Amino acid sequence: MRDLRRQALESHKTVSRKARSRVASGASSKANSAVNSPVPSRGTSRIRSRQVSDEDEEYLSDGTAWSTNSIDEILNGEDVAISEEAWKAELHTRIEQISNLKRSSTEGRAESLNAYAHILMARFARDQIEGHMSDLLPSMIRSIRQETTEREAVSALKALAVTILTLDSDTIYDDVADQLKRSMQSSDSIEIKVNAIHTLGIAAFFGGAGDDETLDIMTTFVEIVESDGASVEAQDEGNVVIAALEQWGLLATEIEDLEEETETAIEAFVEQLESADAGVQIAAGENIALLYEKSYTIQEEDEEVSDTEDPDDPEAVKNGEKMVKRYQVYRRQDQLLHTLEELANVSTRRISKKDRKTLHSSFADIRNSVEKPTRGPSYSTAIDQESGRAYGGGRMKVRINKNLEVRIDKWWKLQRLNALRRTLQGGFIYHYDQNDVVSTALPFSMTKRR
Repeated sequence: MRDLRRQALESHKTVSRKARSRVASGASSKANSAVNSPVPSRGTSRIRSRQVSDEDEEYLSDGTAWSTNSIDEILNGEDVAISEEAWKAELHTRIEQISNLKRSSTEGRAESLNAYAHILMARFARDQIEGHMSDLLPSMIRSIRQETTEREAVSALKALAVTILTLDSDTIYDDVADQLKRSMQSSDSIEIKVNAIHTLGIAAFFGGAGDDETLDIMTTFVEIVESDGASVEAQDEGNVVIAALEQWGLLATEIEDLEEETETAIEAFVEQLESADAGVQIAAGENIALLYEKSYTIQEEDEEVSDTEDPDDPEAVKNGEKMVKRYQVYRRQDQLLHTLEELANVSTRRISKKDRKTLHSSFADIRNSVEKPTRGPSYSTAIDQESGRAYGGGRMKVRINKNLEVRIDKWWKLQRLNALRRTLQGGFIYHYDQNDVVSTALPFSMTKRR
């Protein structure tokens, strides 16, 4: 009999073992509303190019293609001189157009929301939008609620997400959460569901949701993963499952102790390693690595514990402090490692060459972190000939400018970076320099390039 993961790969659905058993037993599921409009592929949302040798450092590209006519040159990162007055005037025009519902068409609102969002991605405009929120926020919520067109609703969701990152408000979550949950649950559009999930995660993390509410949302996201999207009427829609996995990962970075949530979550994530969708597999794998990472914390001053698993591992000690395992993440770790090893070396021709390469590089890192949870993404065991020590972590970096770069040496950092880059796209570097919300979320250790 063929193994279960091969069966999943040979199907054309995003199905986990639990979902297949439901179908086999005759369990019914709600029909999915088909949407013909394109949903952004996994390739456009991920930021990494991970094909590097053990000795190489890996830089995360900031190139993103955008398409808003009025400010194309700014958003595409072209070396052009556009005055501060010009983009502020353009933003002011777009704010008026969004706020004046009676004098705008559906297509006009979608275009204005799209342009507004792209300006906020490319420039830090808190001072320009704060005084207009009493008009802007209700207008965005109305566009999301009414769903006059999919394009308008999606544009409003993206505009809302970047607005939340710009404002630094600890109350905006309460204003938007109910509508985002309704859109996630009830919209007939898969693309709207995907964007509602992403915006809900951003709103909870950056907009003032408390710990209890955050945990409730994480539970909802796990239910989406467990049901392969059926819990939000999106059965076997890979992009919906990916969005739920990604936003669960973001919110999990904010929770100090995940021990109680780990058992249910990791069961759902391990099942999704069998998905036919490489994007689902990778997002699930990265959450698994995050759970293992969070099971270790720094040894307390008055705490007596045995030595770490590998005393010679430089990543087991941070600034002279030992990292201590607090709880077991997964009972069947040997089985999990076997699955991760298979994914790190998968060779079936039913997976595209690009997906195979991405799976290989991603799951080599994930497997490494499950074996040694104190090691983050892109940890290298290769030996530096000069020092005689392993290269270790920190090879994955974001270059801020020609003299400074920041290390992505922890899975929690990678989760937050991915979420910020999905929202800000090519404007991430600018916001990191100007926007305290972004730099506070990612307190990187800054190091000068050699």
